[in-house]
Amino acid sequence: MDPLARRKLGRTNVEVTQLGLGGAGLGDLFDMVDDADASATLRAAWDAGIRYYDTSPWYGRGQSEHRFGRALYRRPRADYVISTKVGRLFRACHDAEHFEHGFWRGGLKFEHRFDYSYDGVMRSFEDSLQRLGLPRIDLLLIHDLDISHHATEAKVTAYLTELHNGGFRALMDLKRSGLIRGIGAGINETGMMPRFLELMDIDFFLVALPYTLLDTDVLDAEFPQCAARGVGFIIGAPFASGILATGAVQGARYRYAEATPEVMAKVKRIEAVCARHNVPLAAAALQFPLGHSSVAAVIPGALLPEHVTRNVAAFRHAIPAEFWAELKHEGLLRADAPVP
Repeated sequence: MDPLARRKLGRTNVEVTQLGLGGAGLGDLFDMVDDADASATLRAAWDAGIRYYDTSPWYGRGQSEHRFGRALYRRPRADYVISTKVGRLFRACHDAEHFEHGFWRGGLKFEHRFDYSYDGVMRSFEDSLQRLGLPRIDLLLIHDLDISHHATEAKVTAYLTELHNGGFRALMDLKRSGLIRGIGAGINETGMMPRFLELMDIDFFLVALPYTLLDTDVLDAEFPQCAARGVGFIIGAPFASGILATGAVQGARYRYAEATPEVMAKVKRIEAVCARHNVPLAAAALQFPLGHSSVAAVIPGALLPEHVTRNVAAFRHAIPAEFWAELKHEGLLRADAPVP
């Protein structure tokens, strides 16, 4: 499969390379990444021909956007696509010695609050432009509006209302003005896509976890509902937080946590099929989502240049049809899952 081939994304006129680069890792998600390694990783992605880059203010509390901006702001702006996100606003922490990094191993010392209002979205957009050092952003996404981040249904409903009444109008104004070219939403869990579709005209979803070689429940209703409306997908976590890259090794991560024995057992069975067909597990994980006609790209992260090189090689690895057929025959992949 050609990582540099381009696909049109959903209801936008934007074409992205099938293989992109996700920016959470370069925000110091699981490991601290020094600036030299981050710069070398982004340069390796560019040199490999990757031309779709995704980041967020949340990734390292601004760290990822700064790093992507330094790598891209001197590149010809028409040559690449970049996406970032809205939903959080940041302010300096004046007690830096006692700052709690929380979710991030490193990153910058900024406090945040959620804000999906008109003014909040506009300020988030302007802040991102400054961190990136760019005059415009191609794709802007609503970030982390779900139960896993807000804990209660009441909060989710309140923020959806705030978004519907204000923030989405800001996104539409930015799109009409040509400052962005598409509106998306990041999805971490099933059940949220229909709620967005009921309230607003989304162009695409960035699906972080619900669609991987291990998780395909969205094929039941959510993906068909989106496809019927022309809504496209970017797959943001093709390695399911790591286990589909590392395999079932001790400490392997699945959905941001240590993999359970059940998940480890399933991955070991998939690895056995991979071995019989000489298919690297990472190659299967990266290529599988592109079997769906509405998926435009997968965007694995990378912390070092060799990670980029390895992902490109895995994406190019030829996978025989018999491999996918055996996964389905063994009950490791549902029979109706579209495959490349």
